[in-house]
Amino acid sequence: MRFWLAAAIAVLMPTLAAAQPAARPVVGELFTSEGCSSCPPADALVAELARTRPDLLLLTFHVTYWNNLGWHDPYSFDAATQRQRHYVARGVSPEVYTPALIVDGKRDAVGSDPAAVDLTLRQAAANQETAARIDIQRGPEGLTVSVGAGTGNGTLLLIGYDRLHRTAVGRGENGGRTLEEANIVRSMSTLGAWSGTPVHLQVPSPAGQDVAVLLQRDDGHIVGAAVARAPSGSS
Repeated sequence: MRFWLAAAIAVLMPTLAAAQPAARPVVGELFTSEGCSSCPPADALVAELARTRPDLLLLTFHVTYWNNLGWHDPYSFDAATQRQRHYVARGVSPEVYTPALIVDGKRDAVGSDPAAVDLTLRQAAANQETAARIDIQRGPEGLTVSVGAGTGNGTLLLIGYDRLHRTAVGRGENGGRTLEEANIVRSMSTLGAWSGTPVHLQVPSPAGQDVAVLLQRDDGHIVGAAVARAPSGSS
C-alpha cells in the first residue's frame, strides 16, 4: 500500500510543481538623485548587488525634486517622483527622501545602509509572494510578454533600464565627482490589468537597454517580475 501511495505522489509531483509560479527575483527600487550627496553610497551598493546577485532585480529611479538645487539629473523623470510618492501614500515608506530603497513594494530601507538593505532583502526573500509566472521574449518586432494563470489581480508595468552609466557631475552637492550608477530606469509604462487569467501581449521595446515586467497589486506589493536583458555588446 505504501509503495502505491509513494508511486502516486511521484507521478503527481511534476504536475503540482508545474502548477506553481516559477521563482522570481526580489525587486528593489532605489529612489536616488545625482544632486544628493548621500546617494552615491547607495548607488554603489546597488551596482555591486546588481553585479553579484542574480536573484535580485534592482532598479534605480532618479527623482526630480533635487533638480533645482544646483544640478539637473539627466536621468530624472516625473514618473519616478510620482512612484515614490505613491509608496509614501500607501504607508510603505515614511516620507519622500533619498536614498530610499523599496523592496517588493512593501518594505523600506535607507539605501546607503548596507545592514538595513541586507536585512530587508532577506526578509523579502523569506516572505515572497508570486501570483503568476511572467515570461518576456525579445524579437525583431519588439517584445512578447506572457503572464500565466494565478490568483488575485494587479497591474502589469513595462520598465526599460540601462545597465550602467558614468556621469561627471558639474555642480551641486556632488559637483566634481564622477558617479557610477547601475540599472537606471529610462522608461515606465502600464501594459494593462491582470485578473488571474493568462495574458499574452505583443508590445514595442521600451527606451532602455534591458527590460523588466512587474506585476503589482493595488496595495503596491509586487507579486510577479521578469527580466529580458539585451545581448552582450548591444547598446
